[in-house]
Amino acid sequence: MADEFLLRCWGVRGSTPTPGSSTLRYGGETSCFEIRAGDALILVDCGSGARNFGMELCRGQARKFDLLFTHTHLDHICGLPFFKPAYDPNFEVTAWAGHFQDGTKLVDIVSRIMSPPIFPVAAKTLKAVEFKSFTAGDDIPRDDDLVIRTTRLNHPGGACGYRFDYHGKSICIITDHEHGDPAVDEVLPGFVQGADIMIYDAMFTDDEYDSFQGWGHSTWQKAVQLARLGNVKTPVLFHHDPRRSDDELDEIGLAAQAAYPGTLVASEGMVLKP
Repeated sequence: MADEFLLRCWGVRGSTPTPGSSTLRYGGETSCFEIRAGDALILVDCGSGARNFGMELCRGQARKFDLLFTHTHLDHICGLPFFKPAYDPNFEVTAWAGHFQDGTKLVDIVSRIMSPPIFPVAAKTLKAVEFKSFTAGDDIPRDDDLVIRTTRLNHPGGACGYRFDYHGKSICIITDHEHGDPAVDEVLPGFVQGADIMIYDAMFTDDEYDSFQGWGHSTWQKAVQLARLGNVKTPVLFHHDPRRSDDELDEIGLAAQAAYPGTLVASEGMVLKP
């Protein structure tokens, strides 16, 4: 549909893939989102969930799209060497990163993980990919009706949040992020203001947080708090702790819904439409 706007989750787990019987319902693949806005296709992060998405793309018609990285920790980039469209010259993939604070380039990181003895296939074999940089806080340039805004997040090594606005609807992705940096926390309520959907890093609970302070992740309670401050319609808890079972995520979901009706827990295959 020409005006279709949606987000599909291909990976929702944090830190490391978690296959197994206790993670079947919510999924064990790491960060990967598909966003459709009319004819535009955007991929956010290329974690292990991107492998399945890549195979799906090769069966479809889309051949040109943008790949936006929130950051380049392994759980958000490990799917790129297994992302089939990246090797196919019939595709055009523009890969963006804006979180670097020291002059590092995205291609430098990809070349490091795709080199012996870590990986046998070099980054230069990614024939379809063009690497570009921006600075978190800038808009991503486009020539269509989709507006992509960005913001700096609080995470070791830096991270970038995204807001997608299309025909009066909005989707925000706020991961990986740890609350507590005053400069970042001051900006976020305005950045997500009025969003229809907000993906938020809810790796921990408030009770767990003291043991993991400084790791770069937040809690479901902070997701609810930000949703309330920003008048967000549907907060979606994301970046699930790899220790977290489906049953435990069920419990968190119930508590979050009680605190902020409409809150969802992200799962693989989930499709959300503003």
